[in-house]
Amino acid sequence: MRDRTSATLRGVFAALRRPDGRAAFLLGLVGYPPLYLASVGHLALGARGHSVRVVADPLSRALRPTRPFSFEPVARVALEPVALLVSPLDVGVALVLAVLVGCNLAVGLVAWRSPAACGVEGSAGALAGVPALLTGATCCGPAVLFALGVGAAGALLPVLRYATPAAGLLLLGGLFLVAGRQD
Repeated sequence: MRDRTSATLRGVFAALRRPDGRAAFLLGLVGYPPLYLASVGHLALGARGHSVRVVADPLSRALRPTRPFSFEPVARVALEPVALLVSPLDVGVALVLAVLVGCNLAVGLVAWRSPAACGVEGSAGALAGVPALLTGATCCGPAVLFALGVGAAGALLPVLRYATPAAGLLLLGGLFLVAGRQD
């Protein structure tokens, strides 16, 4: 396990040393948090003006869960046309997932562009992207269920509460699977 972890870290750092790997990592790091925060309803368009409002007793409210792996916002920041409900723990979850998405994108891109140099098959790049795509269930799962209809949504809704930790585990698994196999 320790060797596999070391190999995974070496694979990730090797991918990040390449310009295309760094670009893919930055795309995931910058692009994922707004999508995640919008999907949980903490980022929206339509704000007017500029304002910052903080709730009373923000520390205790920041730790109050609203649903599994989501916490109560402690502030509202409006900067026309964007409004952000600031929940420090949700922002932390978004950043952790963004780092994992970025690492998966970097490793997947490098493995796809030079599979022989990386010592993995060409399909490994696509395989590394699967967990990143599945993290979309964290963001867009409820919207997809809404499109499928109330019957399907009712049956699958209890599963979606575990979408965030499942996304993190899938992203870690993808890194171990692909980055750990690179030479």
